[in-house]
Amino acid sequence: MKSKMLEDLSKITLINKKGVALALCFSLAFVLPSCKRKKLTEVVEVPLPSAEEKVTIGRPDDVTADEGQFALTKLPYEYNALMPSIDILTMEVHYSKHYLTYTNNLNKLVAADATLTDLPIEDILKKCDGSNADLKNNAGGYYNHSFFWEGMAAKSGGEPKDTLATVIAKDFGSFENFKNQFSDAAEKQFGSGWAWLVLDKTGKLQVTSTPNQDNPLMPKQTVPGTPLLNLDVWEHAYYLDYQYKRKKYIDNFFKIINWKKVSERYEEAITKK
Repeated sequence: MKSKMLEDLSKITLINKKGVALALCFSLAFVLPSCKRKKLTEVVEVPLPSAEEKVTIGRPDDVTADEGQFALTKLPYEYNALMPSIDILTMEVHYSKHYLTYTNNLNKLVAADATLTDLPIEDILKKCDGSNADLKNNAGGYYNHSFFWEGMAAKSGGEPKDTLATVIAKDFGSFENFKNQFSDAAEKQFGSGWAWLVLDKTGKLQVTSTPNQDNPLMPKQTVPGTPLLNLDVWEHAYYLDYQYKRKKYIDNFFKIINWKKVSERYEEAITKK
């Protein structure tokens, strides 16, 4: 009589019964000393997958900041209005979580510093020289996002018209040159930050980028001036939909730029020169 063990692996059969999957597996046949074959069947209980968790998306108007000097800028569209350039979940999280946090933090900081009471956000930014990192980050985060929301719109994009179109062509050579420079600044900004179109102190349009929550209104910036357009390249602004493909996110941003708003900003900035 041979004592060698023979293993016979049978096909796995799954039977769904009363919410439990029964796996009939590994039927083992052994050559026993009596030379009789005995079939062993193992029954394993495998829990069925639970139902997918539903994600509830609120509305922008439902979001309010804590009481303080600064309120949230009202989002001028619904969370899904900028799709497919920016998906609904990214917009909801960006506005109701990240932006809200910057706003609440800024209000706490302002309430604790009498020198900041009743100052407009632009004047607070002019004080952000880096000596108070919390103020710089949260004041910048509040302003940059407030500015960002209004620079986009549904069914927009294309190219600017009238005066702004003429000035862009004069200062950059063409709209295409501007687009390439702006895209390049956004793509090459290392880590988190912003890309900007700025009217500098000489009255010329320039493209620049800033790290973290810095912006061109703050001291010690590479290109100081009046912001006209910005793009958020922090990962929370695009990662849910684009992952590492920042360039694709930048390309799609040009489909939702609110050039009417940007033109209004330019006209206002020129009158203050």
